[in-house]
Formats: sequence, C-alpha cells, structure tokens
Amino acid sequence: MKTIIKNATTLPQLLNLSQEGLINVNLVINNNKIEKVSQADIFGSFDLEIDGNGLFLSPGLIDPQVHFREPGMEYKEDIESGSKAAVKGGFTSVISMPNTAPTADNPDTVKFMKDKSDNIGICKVYPTGAVSYGLEGSKLTDFEALKQAGAVAVTDDGKGIQSDELFAQAMQAAKQAGLVLLDHSEDESLSQGGAIHQGNVAQSHGVKGIRPESESEHVKRGCRLSAETGAHYHVLHVSTAASIDHVRHAKKDGLNVTVEVSPHHLLLCDEDIKIKPDGNLDANWKMNPPLRSKADMLACREALIDGTIDAIATDHAPHSPEEKALPIEQAPFGIIGLETAFPLMYTHFVKTGHLSLERLIDLMSKQAGALFNIEAGRLLEGRIADLVLFDLNTSFTLTESYFASKSSNSPFIGETLFGATHTTFVDGRIVYQSK
Repeated sequence: MKTIIKNATTLPQLLNLSQEGLINVNLVINNNKIEKVSQADIFGSFDLEIDGNGLFLSPGLIDPQVHFREPGMEYKEDIESGSKAAVKGGFTSVISMPNTAPTADNPDTVKFMKDKSDNIGICKVYPTGAVSYGLEGSKLTDFEALKQAGAVAVTDDGKGIQSDELFAQAMQAAKQAGLVLLDHSEDESLSQGGAIHQGNVAQSHGVKGIRPESESEHVKRGCRLSAETGAHYHVLHVSTAASIDHVRHAKKDGLNVTVEVSPHHLLLCDEDIKIKPDGNLDANWKMNPPLRSKADMLACREALIDGTIDAIATDHAPHSPEEKALPIEQAPFGIIGLETAFPLMYTHFVKTGHLSLERLIDLMSKQAGALFNIEAGRLLEGRIADLVLFDLNTSFTLTESYFASKSSNSPFIGETLFGATHTTFVDGRIVYQSK
C-alpha cells in the first residue's frame, strides 16, 4: 500500500530543518514507513492520495498515562474503545496503567493487554506493570518478569506507595531492570480520604478536602530516593506548586527526575467545580490529584512554559454516567481526556501565544516517547508512519456525542476548541478519519 499526503503544512523542525515558520510538504507512506518527505512535488503511482491542504501534519502523539479498564471493568472502557478514543485524539501510542482487575502485577496480565492491543490494531498500547502485588504496597512484583512480558514501566498508579522502605526498594529494583518508576504521589495520612482540594470550595460545601502536602511530600521523597539510587523517577500528573519546586531542584541537581502535567490541572482549579441544580458539586470535576488552588494551577502553567514539564498526559480515566452522578464524596476519581487533550492545549496555549506549536508537539510526542525509549516526534524518511493530520483552523464545540470512548465524564463539554483530528495513521494505515 502506497499513500501520498499532498500539500500539508508542518514545522520544519519536525523534519530536522533549520527553516523558520510553517512549510508545505508532500509525504509518501510505503507500507508502514515514511518513504519520502519533500517540499517539492512528488510524482509517481499511489494507491491512495490524501489532500492535506489546510491541514497540519504532525507525528503521532504519545500519552504517558491512560486507564483502559480491561481486564475487569469493560463497562467503563476496554482496550478497543480506548484505542478508538486515542486515535480520534491524534494519539498513536499510549501507556496504560496497571489498575485493572486483576491487577497487572503479573506477566500474564501484562501480556494479555499487549496482545489484545496488537490484535485489535488501532493504536499502540504499551502496558505498565504494578510495583506491588494488588497495588497493596506490601510486596514488590517481579520487575524483570513484567518487563519481559512487555511492560515499559512500573507504577502503582491509582494508589500512592505508603511505605518509604518499599518505595526505596522499588527504586533500586526499577533501576536494575532498566525501567522508569511512575509515581502516583499521595501520602494517605495527609489526603485522608478527601474528595476535592482542601480550600474554600471544600469548606463551603462541607466536603472533606485533600491537603496539597499529600502530593508534595511524596514527590520530595521520590526526588531524594532518585538521588540515592540513580533510578529514573517520574512524577505522574503533577498538581501543586510545592511538588514542582521539588522537581525543579532535582533537575537543577542533575537527577534523573521527570514530570508530566495534565490539561485539566493547567486549565481548571477548585473554584471552577460546577455546582449542579440541586446545589451539590458535580463529580465530573473530581479527579486524583484534585483540581487544586488557582495559585497551584498558575504554578503548573509556569512550569509548562519555562520547560520544567517533560510531557503532557491525559490521565484518561473513564467512568459510567451512573457512577459520576453520585454525590462527589462517593463518586470515583477521574475524567476522560484522550479526545480533548490536543485541542485544549492548542486552543488555550498555542493560539494564545503562551506556547509554541513546536514545543507542544514535542511535549506530546518526542519527549513523551523518550520517557519510555519510544522513538517518536519526527517526520523523517525511514521512520514508522505514525502520523496525524490536524485541522487547526476550524472550530468545533465539544458535546457528549463527540467522544469515541464508552464514557463522557469530561468537565470540558460545551467548550469551543480548535485542533480536531482529521486523519490518524498507525503503521501507515488510516485508523481514524473525520466524517
């Protein structure tokens, strides 16, 4: 199968060129690889021609944190529906978390997730393995066995590891296995079962709050242990100014510490939580870590702009409407994000001039992939043809019917955005195309 994308717009940096501004290119896909990229016309015989006029050609995006719920909770999402959501959002690869049922704490479950993704053939799903059996924080799993089964990292995401001793052992074992340790930073002695950020909103609605120190104390611990062990420590979904300060100091000291942020922590704070007609808080604004104070949100934005942040992660966490309709203290944590991440970031940061398009693409492709040794982020001849065409010029309004996910638990419904996905290629095949 030979395909040509004609007259698309892209960034010269994505072709390793030193030109400035946007350029028009033609790109040929032969089977699963990029065969040729040129600013000049390309002639020949092709099985498929795609008119890229008015569209932006990007490397496929990579999401460092998704929850696809399979095995065990397929009514929320499964690997197939999650993959469909991913490619609709321009993601050609995702890193899936191990908080499934059963937990991905063993090679068989990790292999199942990888094989199921490969057989479905929509997007590439790279599974992670659990740090501890059952996410219970008591006994380390076999990191080497998980790696051999296909795990690209280890994490107990969904729960913070409470034992300092176990976490130190995990850091040492992760380094020995050559895996990055992804940390859901939550000290439960400080979060104490809260539902939203501890602040005026929680107080005024009589909702138990989550102290920001519950995150930052564990980030501080992780940075210290990275210094002691040399392990690659990665902070998942950072949300507080204090956590960011710990990461900044660690990076300044040359430690192997990286950090991601989610669009909702950049764009929303606890003051934005919607109040339902019955006077209760809407659980579609409930996630873990929670929407923090406005000062924390602004600190996350500053870290994004000044280069402290290494990647953008959606923390895609689907739940059923019935679960999210519960009172906010009873409803599960989490929102979806795969279909909205790029449009939100492009609309609110690139179009407003706070972030360059080049930087956004790197955060969501090259740098995100580098965390897991996945080569991505460039449109170079010989590379695998994981590509996306985005429509950066046409606005759309986000509705519940927009989502390919089984779930629609998003606080961004109703927003008008730019940057919808037009076409997504995985291994040179079209896996999504807008109607």
